[in-house]
Amino acid sequence: MTDPKPATDPKPATDPKPVADPDLLYSRDEEDLRSAVRSLLADRADPAALPARVEQAGGHDPELWRALAASIGAAGLLVPEKLGGQGASHREAAVVCEELGRAVAPLPYLTSSVIATETLLAAGPAAEGLLAELAAGERTAVLLTPLSTAPGDPPPPPGPVTAVADAALADVLLVLRPDGLYAAEAADAVRTPLTALDLTRPPATVDLPEGTGAKVADAETGRAAWERGLLAGAALLASEQLGLAEWCLEQTVRHTATRHQFNRPIGSFQALKHRMAELWLEIAGARAAARAAADALATGSPDAPLLTAVAQVHCSRTAVHAAEECVQLHGGLGMTWEHPAHLYLKRAKADQTALGSPGRHKDTIARLADLPAPVSPG
Repeated sequence: MTDPKPATDPKPATDPKPVADPDLLYSRDEEDLRSAVRSLLADRADPAALPARVEQAGGHDPELWRALAASIGAAGLLVPEKLGGQGASHREAAVVCEELGRAVAPLPYLTSSVIATETLLAAGPAAEGLLAELAAGERTAVLLTPLSTAPGDPPPPPGPVTAVADAALADVLLVLRPDGLYAAEAADAVRTPLTALDLTRPPATVDLPEGTGAKVADAETGRAAWERGLLAGAALLASEQLGLAEWCLEQTVRHTATRHQFNRPIGSFQALKHRMAELWLEIAGARAAARAAADALATGSPDAPLLTAVAQVHCSRTAVHAAEECVQLHGGLGMTWEHPAHLYLKRAKADQTALGSPGRHKDTIARLADLPAPVSPG
C-alpha cells in the first residue's frame, strides 16, 4: 500500500525586507569636515571674544560667512552637485550645526543653508537658480515665519510677521501663500529689528507687500516643501543644541579642574563630580538622539518626523541644563558679561522654543507613536 503523499506546506510568506539599523557613528569624511569647520571657527569666532562681537550688529561677520559657506562649501552640503553644491546629506550638515553650536556662531546657517535650502530643494525646477546662489554662499534666504513655527504648523496669516530669525541679514524671503510658494527680494520688505534674548540669532518683524515675489511652486508642492524645510530645521537644530551642550560641559570641567578652594580643585568635590557626570550622561543620550534624527533625514526614513521630535525634546532640555550648569559652576565669573556663558544660556533658552516647544514635540511623539493621552481620575 502506497503511503499517501504528505500535504505540501504552504509557501511561507516572504519576510519583509529588514530595515537597516541607523549608523550613528561619524564617518571619516564627517570628522574631516568637523576639523575644517572647527579650525575656521577657532581662528575667526573664538567664544571668548563673542560678548564683544555681539554688540556690533549681532556679531555677524560677512567674511566668516563667506569662508564657511564658499571656501569650505558648507552652504551647499544639501544641494546636488549639478547645481553647484556638495551633494552631501543631512549627516554632514548636522556636523556643521554641531560646530556652530559649540561656538554659538552668529551665522545664518540653520535658517538659510538648512531650512530655506531644504524648502527650495522640494519646490521644483523653478527654484534651481536660487539654490545655486545659496550653495555658492552668494545669497541667503529665510522662511517668512516666526522661528517658533513647528513642523506641521500652518504658515502665518497675511500681514507683518514677527520674530523672523536672521531676516535682517537675508537676501531672499520664502513666502507660502494659498496659491503656492514665492521667493521675494528681502529689500522689498520693511524689516524692523527686534530686541531678543538671543543676541546671536537676531529676529525682526517683516512686512512684505502682498503679491511680491516670484512663484517657485504651486500650492500643493509649496506646502510640502514648507513642511520639509521645517522638519529638516528641527532635526538639525538638535545637533546645534548638542554642540552647545558639549562646549558647556568641557568648559565647566576645565574650570573646575583649575579653580581651587580649601587648597584643592573644586572639581574634586564629590557633589560637583556627580553633577558633571550626570550632565555627561545626558549629553551622550542627546548625541544619539540628534544623530538618529539626522541619519533618518539622510536616508529618507519614514520615522524621520518621530525621531526629530524625540531629538528636540531631549536635546533642548540637555542644552539648557548644560548652559545652566556652566553658569553656576563658573561661580561669579559665569555671571559676568565678559564671560560667554550667558550667551550660551540665552541661545539654549531661545532654541528651546525654536521650531516647536518641547511640549509641542511631545504631542507629536504621542500622535506618531499612538500613545494615548493620560486619563484624569474622576
